[in-house]
Amino acid sequence: MSVRSSLSSDIYDMSMHGTESGYASGSGSEYSLPELHLTKSHLAFLNRQLQQLEPQEILQWCITTIPNLFQTTAFGLTGLVTLDMLSKMKIPRPQMIDLIFLDTLHHFPETLALVDQVRSRYPLVNVHVYKPNDVENAAQFAQKHGERLWETNDELYDWIAKVEPAQRAYRELQVAAVLTGRRRSQGGKRGELNVIDVDEAGLIKVNPLANWSFQQVQQYVKANNVPYNKLLDRGYKSIGDSHSTQPIAAGEDERAGRWKGQQKTECGIHNPRSRYAQYLREQELKRQEESLHKTLDMEAVC
Repeated sequence: MSVRSSLSSDIYDMSMHGTESGYASGSGSEYSLPELHLTKSHLAFLNRQLQQLEPQEILQWCITTIPNLFQTTAFGLTGLVTLDMLSKMKIPRPQMIDLIFLDTLHHFPETLALVDQVRSRYPLVNVHVYKPNDVENAAQFAQKHGERLWETNDELYDWIAKVEPAQRAYRELQVAAVLTGRRRSQGGKRGELNVIDVDEAGLIKVNPLANWSFQQVQQYVKANNVPYNKLLDRGYKSIGDSHSTQPIAAGEDERAGRWKGQQKTECGIHNPRSRYAQYLREQELKRQEESLHKTLDMEAVC
């Protein structure tokens, strides 16, 4: 049997019962994802098979195999290549892959201009934009959460600007799986990246260009006239929030311009969700403790 036919026939066990793996969606998380299940052995099998395929073949497999599939993107080069590849597959409207864009309110103007270009170039693709709760711009964000929160409390900034909006998107759109722009050649924690992985809440993440280099991505963009962020022409390679992204020097890792001088390598949405759950619990306990001390101090004065 060929790799392609094997993948098509060995699909997902949609049942939540009688399986040996913890890769199940929703039941242990704070919100419910569509029921889509992978055992550990099945996940390993799929990764061995998909590793041999080209990105377009991986995407075709995803479209025919995975329901409730979306693409998360900050409109970096890899995400744009994925979007362009999908646009050339002539996918029927019901199976087209919608985009999820997390507008942190701190993106470069060039990134926001690119969103408009993408909408114009790919008019059939829906772009779902999610922002931090109850704010519409950076001034409102600072007024509500304090100036330069990414410096005073980086974990809280990631939660408010990225993680919570992402979880809200997954819940409201009933997302079971996402296409990401992660690649092994980006280095850091991504160096051991599989084509498919599953997070703690059961969300399936597919990395269709996991095997590609930055040069391959660039070549595809040029050959297919894919719109891209103009900051790339000014020395940037990986582009996130304007306050934590810099151009890189020749020979530096692709993501060296992100969080320069910090140990941080991921923006939050690809970190374990339990990390933020624990952080929020600690913050709530701290708040309760401070409130208790304040009450006791007031009673002592009286």
